[in-house]
Amino acid sequence: MQQDQVHQQIIDFWNNNMPFNQLLGFKLTRFDAQSSEIRFAWQDKLIGNPIHKILHGGVTASALDLAGGTVAAANIIEQLDEITPQTIASSLGKLSTIDLRTDYLRPGRGEHFIATAHIIRSGSKVAVARMELHNEEGEHIAFGTGTYMVG
Repeated sequence: MQQDQVHQQIIDFWNNNMPFNQLLGFKLTRFDAQSSEIRFAWQDKLIGNPIHKILHGGVTASALDLAGGTVAAANIIEQLDEITPQTIASSLGKLSTIDLRTDYLRPGRGEHFIATAHIIRSGSKVAVARMELHNEEGEHIAFGTGTYMVG
């Protein structure tokens, strides 16, 4: 199985089989061992401040965490000696967030949002990613750093 086929299967899995991601409207649009991208549209159910109509901070943090987790997952796959459904499932079953820092830079306003992540460090046990959230106009809403258990 080729890595691009694996990546597409994982994109499909995360987009179609993760109820929390579906609830928030998150779509993993691309990921590889260097970077990932999550997109989602404004929905009134994502409001954190009804007076100002801005994103809930938990939605922002969740988008950043998903972006960081997906780039960490791609690094796990890249390090596998043998790529089979069993080795992928076994390896990704170990993936979890150890630490997540979110820095909110400005209110989460917009019609569409893009969370991106890139890997800072990927080892055999822990990966660290840097994430950013922007709206469709390119305004930088938040950034974060995620530490993930990968082995």
